[in-house]
Amino acid sequence: MPSLPPCTGHAPWLSLSRRECLNRLALGLGGIALADLLGRDATAASVSPSPTLPLSPSSAAALPSLPHFTPKAKRIIYLFQSGGPSQLDLYDYKPLLNQRHGEQLPDSVRGGQRLTGMSGNQSSIPIAGSPFKFSQHGRSGAWYSELLPHTAKIADDLCIIRSMHTESINHGPGVTFMQTGSQIPGRPSFGSWLDYGLGSAHANLPSFVVLITKDKKGQPLMSHLWGAGFLPAKHQGVRFRSGADPVLYLNNPAGVSPETRRLALDRLRELHEHQFAGTPDAEISARIANYEMAFNLQSSVPEVTDLKDEPAHVVDSYGPDARKPGSFAANCLLARRLAERGVKFIQLYHQDWDHHGGLPGGIKRECQQTDQPAAALVADLKARGMLDDTLVIWGGEFGRTNYCQGPMTANNFGRDHHPRCFSLWMAGGGVKPGVTYGETDDYGYNIAKDPVHIHDLHATILHLFGVDHERLTYKFQGRRYRLTDVFGKVVKDIVA
Repeated sequence: MPSLPPCTGHAPWLSLSRRECLNRLALGLGGIALADLLGRDATAASVSPSPTLPLSPSSAAALPSLPHFTPKAKRIIYLFQSGGPSQLDLYDYKPLLNQRHGEQLPDSVRGGQRLTGMSGNQSSIPIAGSPFKFSQHGRSGAWYSELLPHTAKIADDLCIIRSMHTESINHGPGVTFMQTGSQIPGRPSFGSWLDYGLGSAHANLPSFVVLITKDKKGQPLMSHLWGAGFLPAKHQGVRFRSGADPVLYLNNPAGVSPETRRLALDRLRELHEHQFAGTPDAEISARIANYEMAFNLQSSVPEVTDLKDEPAHVVDSYGPDARKPGSFAANCLLARRLAERGVKFIQLYHQDWDHHGGLPGGIKRECQQTDQPAAALVADLKARGMLDDTLVIWGGEFGRTNYCQGPMTANNFGRDHHPRCFSLWMAGGGVKPGVTYGETDDYGYNIAKDPVHIHDLHATILHLFGVDHERLTYKFQGRRYRLTDVFGKVVKDIVA
C-alpha cells in the first residue's frame, strides 16, 4: 500500500510524531475536562446568577426557584438529644411492660431482629417496665412521664410522633443520618441544605448556628454533623461556644484595630477578585464570604450573646441553669434570641442520653436539665408571636429497647439501642398542635400504625419551609443529590 504524501501548511499537526500528537491530545482533553468541571461546579454551587464575588453575606439570596410554594415556617430550632432518649420512659406509655416486668420478651415480638453486640450475647432479654408514672395532659389527653412536668404543661402545643424509625443501630451512623440524611459522613447537613436553598436573612449573623451543651459526656459530636459536605463552604454551620469568645479566633489580635482589619480584608478581597477572574471557582466566593461574615460577627455576636437586656422573669422561666453560659437552658434562651434576629437554623446538641445502664438515675438527670428549658422555649416563642412560623423539634437518633441490657435489679437497669421505633416532638412552624401521630405495639417494640422514616421527617420539614424535597438538588460528581436521597414522603396528616 503506497504511503500518503506529507501534509504541510494547512494542517501542521499532521507532521508531528505519534508521541507528540498523543501528548498534545491528552493535554487538550484534560484542559477541556478541567474547564467543564470548573464551570459546572461554579454554576451548581452559586446561589446567585451573577458570577462575581458576593458583596456581603446578605447577598446570599435564595435559589431563584425557591420557595416552591408558600412556606409555613421561617426558622427552625432543633433540640437534638444525642444518645437515644428512652421513649418508653418519656412519651410512649406501655402498661403491659410493667405487667410483664422481668418476663422474657416473646420471640414473636422480636421477630428475629438483629441485636447489638452489647446485648446480643445475653442469655436472656427480660422485659423492663418503666419505673416512672405516666398521666394524660391537655385537651388531647397525650401521655407524659412524670419526668416531664414542664413539657406536659405545653401538651396542646406539641405534635408527638411515636412511630419514628431508622436503619441505624449505632450512634455514629444514627446521628449522622438524622442530621444529613445519610449514615455515611460527607453529605451536607440539614442546616446547610436550607441555607443553600433559602439563603440568609441577616447580613451580620450566619444563617446556621450550632450550640452544644457544655461539659457533657457521651458520644462525640463531630463537625461533619453541621458541615456543608459538597456544598460551598459558606453554607456550613457556625458553632457558638460559651465564654468570652463564642466564635473562635473572631476577635482581633492585640494591636489590630477594626479599621486595620477592614483594610486588610479589602486588600485580600482584591486578590480574590483577581484570582476569581482567571479561575471562577465557587470556593473563592465562599472563602471571601466567610471572611466578610467573620468581620460582621465581631459586632453582632457580643450583642446577641449578652443577656443583660433580658427581663429576669424570662430568664428564670428557662430554669435555674439559664444564667450558666453553655448550659442547655442558656442555649435555649440564646436560640430564641438568634431566631429573633433572623437566624434560620439553630441546632442545639445535648449529650448523655445513652443509658445502657443506670437508666433510672441517668434519664432523670437529663430531664432535669432539659425539660423546663425546652418547654420555656416553646412558651416564650408563643408569647412573642413567633411560634407560628418557628419550628421547634425535640428528639434523638433512635430509641431504646423494651428489654433490659445487662443485669436488672429492683432499682436499676439499662436499655439498649432500638431503631425500630422511637418518639420525638415538634411544635409550631405549621405543625398541627395537640396531636399524637403513629402508634407502636403493646410492647413498644414495633410500629403498629403510620410509620415515619427519617427521610419522611426531612421531607416534611422542607415542606413546612415551602420546599419540595424532590426539587432541592445539587449536582456533584455527575449525580444530583438531595437531602432525602431518593426516598421520603411528606407526612401531611401533621401539617396544619
